[in-house]
Amino acid sequence: MSVRAERHDQTLVLTIDRPDQRNAVDHTVAAGIEAALDEAEHDDAIRSVVITGAGDRAFCAGADLKAVAANPDPSFLVTERGGFAGIVRRRVPKIVIAAVNGAALAGGFEIVLACDLVVAAEHATFGIPEVKRGLVAGAGGLIHLPQRLPLPLALELAVTGDPIDATRAHELGLVNRLVPGEQVLGAALELAATIAANAPIAVRESKAVMLDSLDLDEDGRWERSEAAGAMIVQTEDLMEGVVAFAERRPPVWKGR
Repeated sequence: MSVRAERHDQTLVLTIDRPDQRNAVDHTVAAGIEAALDEAEHDDAIRSVVITGAGDRAFCAGADLKAVAANPDPSFLVTERGGFAGIVRRRVPKIVIAAVNGAALAGGFEIVLACDLVVAAEHATFGIPEVKRGLVAGAGGLIHLPQRLPLPLALELAVTGDPIDATRAHELGLVNRLVPGEQVLGAALELAATIAANAPIAVRESKAVMLDSLDLDEDGRWERSEAAGAMIVQTEDLMEGVVAFAERRPPVWKGR
């Protein structure tokens, strides 16, 4: 299988398993990621998703150019719901964490940018080198980078095509956690467990309000936030959180 899906407690770990091809995306990878995200979206027991690559050389090198050469129609690298790699155009309601274990270049970096949080190995690199080949980064890099970085920095990455190392990515805020390579998956799972300890509806709504607010004016942002608050006060989990705090015990979330 080109994508391995394994459960670790309340986290679904997706591993792009093509190390000999630097975990490049072909049609099996795109289909595998989409199928796994479908599973996560409809399973209340799964609280978050971690995406990583096999080995320690590459998270994902982008599109499999050998596969593209054999099939010039690029649509076989995309899915209906998710676009390239089954994820870059998809909004997953649960938290998605990229565990970047090596080079994340071209479409590989665009997969990272489609995730909510990033844990990176110290030897990881990031970049969209498409302009060096006469291309543009068409899988969301030119859209998502200006949302993560000041425009001049995002533009520099796009028009030079030069990569940055993990330390620089961490300094710029593209990476949440920077760890030694052998710790990258463990650190991602630890972050996922921290999230899973919180109320699932509150986590989901916190993500939704932030993402929705990107497309709203100031009044619209407040309206969206207030709507989330009005919904949350009707949940059983809110009362459980209050009672658990008063009783000095961990809450037992029901997700309703």
